[in-house]
Amino acid sequence: MKFGKLQDISRVDFALPQEPKANAIRLTEAAAAPSPQAMQLYIGCTGWSMPSWVGEWYPKGTKSKDFLTAYGQQFNTIELNTTHYRTPDQALVERWCHQVPQDFRFCPKVLQRISHERNLGLGSDQLPLFWQALEYFGEKLGCCFIQLPPYFDRSRLELLERFLAAWPRAFPLAVELRHESWFEEEAAIQSFSDVLHRHQVAAVITDVAGRRDVLHLQLTSHQTMIRFVGNGLHPTDFERANDWCQKIRAWQQLGLSEVYLFPHQPDNVEAPEMAKYLADQFADELTIITRGAAPIDKSPPGGQQISLF
Repeated sequence: MKFGKLQDISRVDFALPQEPKANAIRLTEAAAAPSPQAMQLYIGCTGWSMPSWVGEWYPKGTKSKDFLTAYGQQFNTIELNTTHYRTPDQALVERWCHQVPQDFRFCPKVLQRISHERNLGLGSDQLPLFWQALEYFGEKLGCCFIQLPPYFDRSRLELLERFLAAWPRAFPLAVELRHESWFEEEAAIQSFSDVLHRHQVAAVITDVAGRRDVLHLQLTSHQTMIRFVGNGLHPTDFERANDWCQKIRAWQQLGLSEVYLFPHQPDNVEAPEMAKYLADQFADELTIITRGAAPIDKSPPGGQQISLF
């Protein structure tokens, strides 16, 4: 993920911003019960085709055709960027789903031919085809996300609302903003979050060094998606991770029930280590359900996988 990356992070203030006042009100409305329920926390990476993970996060000798199976034993979600470039057919989706456990959730990125079209694909055949592909995931569909292009500014809010009105409620969705105009005034981001809240769509929260404005902390439904962009396991990555764990616990108390958390690291190589660190922070909390990644135990012959469950 190159968006917002910096070579020099020495002057970056990584503190989380102030909590939006509307969050507590919205989550109170969304909460099904007055007392905190078990939050489902999904933590994963941005791909599974990583040969360098063999012998470290995948069992020694794992073949490329079995990478997704090995990945599913470690993580309970994936930021599925493949769908940004082409709509998968039924056979491919079913093959993916058969290789992962029952509790695994795929989070497909909306097709670029939809997200980067001037009208967000409304009226074209791309949206119905994409929705058909989402149906193939069945109960293993997590939260889809649409990454709006850099030119999609606040003047296009009405178009976004028309898109959300057309999007089927059966497919959970999160929206990621990038244009600076959304964050220049409080009224702009508030209008955006109000629209998402009306349609019960989540706002993607991106934590990246070079664009602190996209770290808006807007909660607009019972779930959220956090894209955490690290800097090669720099000490500040772990400090930021600790802050996020505290924030997630606070949001659970308010009624948030589902979190998709994707730690990014350069070239994805070190992402499992950050995913494990994050999951470990919740390992003993009965009110938060997650799955933690575990490096392969290299001491026994052949390499046996450590189980955290």
